[in-house]
Amino acid sequence: MPKYLVIVESPAKEKTISKILGKDFIIKSSYGHIRDLPKSKLGIDIENNFEPTYINVPKAEKLISDLKKASGDADKVYLATDFDREGEAIAWHLKEALNLSDSEISRITFHEITPEAILDSVKHPRELDMRLVNSQQARRLLDRLVGYKLSPLLWKKVKIGLSAGRVQSVAVMIICIREEEIKSFSPVEYWSIEAELSKLDKNTLPFKAQLFSKNDIKFDKFSMKTKEQSDEILKELEGAKYIVKSVGSKQRKRSPYPPYTTSTMQQDVSRQLGFSASKTMSIAQKLYEGIHTRGSAGVGLITYMRTDSLNIAKSAQNETLKFIESSYGKDFLPKAPRFYKTKAKGAQEAHEAIRPTSPNRIPSKIKQSLSPDEFKLYDLIWKRFLASQMADANYNTVTAEISAKDYLFKASGSTLLFDGFLKVYNIDDDEKEAKLPPLKNDELLNLLQIIPQQHFTEPPPRYNDASLIKALEEHGIGRPSTYAPTIKTILDRLYVRLDGKKFVPTNLGMVVNDVLKNHFGNIINVEFTAGVEEKLDKIAEDKAVWQNVLKDFYTPLEKDLAEAEQNLQRQKIQAQESSKICPNCGKHMVVRDSRRGQFLGCSGYPECKTTMALDKDGNVAADPQETDMKCDKCENVLLKKIGFKGKTYLVCKNLNCKTTYNIDKDGNKVIKPEPQHTDIKCKKCGAEMLKRIAKRGSFLTCSAFPKCRNLQWIKIPKETTEAKKIPKTQTAKAQSKKPSKKKAKSS
Repeated sequence: MPKYLVIVESPAKEKTISKILGKDFIIKSSYGHIRDLPKSKLGIDIENNFEPTYINVPKAEKLISDLKKASGDADKVYLATDFDREGEAIAWHLKEALNLSDSEISRITFHEITPEAILDSVKHPRELDMRLVNSQQARRLLDRLVGYKLSPLLWKKVKIGLSAGRVQSVAVMIICIREEEIKSFSPVEYWSIEAELSKLDKNTLPFKAQLFSKNDIKFDKFSMKTKEQSDEILKELEGAKYIVKSVGSKQRKRSPYPPYTTSTMQQDVSRQLGFSASKTMSIAQKLYEGIHTRGSAGVGLITYMRTDSLNIAKSAQNETLKFIESSYGKDFLPKAPRFYKTKAKGAQEAHEAIRPTSPNRIPSKIKQSLSPDEFKLYDLIWKRFLASQMADANYNTVTAEISAKDYLFKASGSTLLFDGFLKVYNIDDDEKEAKLPPLKNDELLNLLQIIPQQHFTEPPPRYNDASLIKALEEHGIGRPSTYAPTIKTILDRLYVRLDGKKFVPTNLGMVVNDVLKNHFGNIINVEFTAGVEEKLDKIAEDKAVWQNVLKDFYTPLEKDLAEAEQNLQRQKIQAQESSKICPNCGKHMVVRDSRRGQFLGCSGYPECKTTMALDKDGNVAADPQETDMKCDKCENVLLKKIGFKGKTYLVCKNLNCKTTYNIDKDGNKVIKPEPQHTDIKCKKCGAEMLKRIAKRGSFLTCSAFPKCRNLQWIKIPKETTEAKKIPKTQTAKAQSKKPSKKKAKSS
């Protein structure tokens, strides 16, 4: 009988940690929160000092019963939930739900799921930190107060089904403010002049020099506002001799970026890989919880991915410096170990930055064990961290001043002398400029052409995942764990939509934002929300009482609610009418929003549910085309249709049949094999698990989906892998050669 019970948050950690701790330990998962405020009511006794009422999450009742039995059989219970405030709160809820005393539990935390970190945490347990619990509890109650007090008002005054949130509403406000700036923007014209020059020696490459000054008076961006002003300068430059006035060179260093925090990882991955914040965090979670690599029973590849700290464990830094020296040489070591100062407001300094658990797990060596997306993210994290501990890159910068009558032009170029950290993290170098040929003072140059260019100032860009997260962080709104879910929520609520990768507020989002701004401007604003975050940090530092923070928040909220109930008129959301007529009922089609973009819907909805897709230019997409392929379910003709983002797919012509198919590169429908029945029971709900095939191999899903979303990958030795027995996907063309008795399931 195991002596010790370890409770983690995620089932993905169970297998990895159990192999580390051995037979004396049994590892169980809480599957996240097991207690929460009730959904049916507010669950907060405002009159009784904001006393919360927690209930066991209904789906966790059986789990709680199992955990109680396991804890009763154990000599000690280790609460090993995540290393943040949310994890601390889950640990406290576990203690309360399982009726465990302080003497029966120990709290253990770890930055990484490696044998060293896990064993060390068991050797050095601690007590529950109620400061962190209270900080998270205050955040949860604040969000409940906003959601359950403001949302009903929005239902009544705007539209049923809406929601408001302390952080999400401010995120929408930031996007709406930017949209207003774009709409009110007036472009300003300005001009610049470049000279394309070369040495008199024809064997050298030409280079460009920028007009810099006249009679030692420097030109600024708007010195030339019109073509007439530009033409006047060009006329004065006619017949000028271009002579090198001075040449100077200096060496400069470029230091590496710090390792990732949650925010900078999400921003950089969005820019470089195009992943959304939610996708990035989902993949990072898998890398943290443990991947089974060759020669390993399973190990976490990265440290905890919800962090705003830039701290690095001394042992990890020493290991990394040794790796750099052995792999690249002493020249690539910095003069002194690098330490980075955390700039984020309220950063939890006890945490570490995101880094690989060992630099020796080189991405290319473990690529076979990772999915393509897992590899891309791990490769980026590994390179970024390794580079952060390496030497500077060194450049030689040459600047030449070139006189032409009363005017002065400047040209510059850089040469990389030593790549340093760029050897590993070879980012797009925005500091690199065109190389200059060897120049000397008083040298006469050949003018190839003079280039006047017209420019216009541009409006501020719309936010994307990266820039919105950066804005939220800079304003001190939200925390590492909230960025991704906040963005997902405002998309799901249709307050914003995506235009490519840019966030655009919908009509609904603009109306809701106006309501909140005009009637709840005291609390739904950037400064107030950032101030609340600071107070939550003070609770965690034991410098504020959580009930007082709630009172300070609720008093103005209650006042604004009463005034809005009395003064706010019913808001109407006007859909933009189009010139297109509904082919089914003859009414006008109107532009509607979805999280993936805009489309046309019949103004007669819900009586008429006709919709039309719009292409990327806002025009009605081409009508569906009939194909010679048949639906496997009802034998009707399949139509080729263009969906969101221009993706082509097949849909059944029979409106009552919802069958759709993806299309392969040859235009054939892609059919996935039917899921296979198994005798394996779901650990969450007890239903049958079904075997399915995906790109990475076989996996099991619960037959009770979508109510139960349990998923489990099947690890099979190479020589007996299912990929050799069953093709991952089959096209209709391939199936015509090898008919199957099974009825194919549409994708």
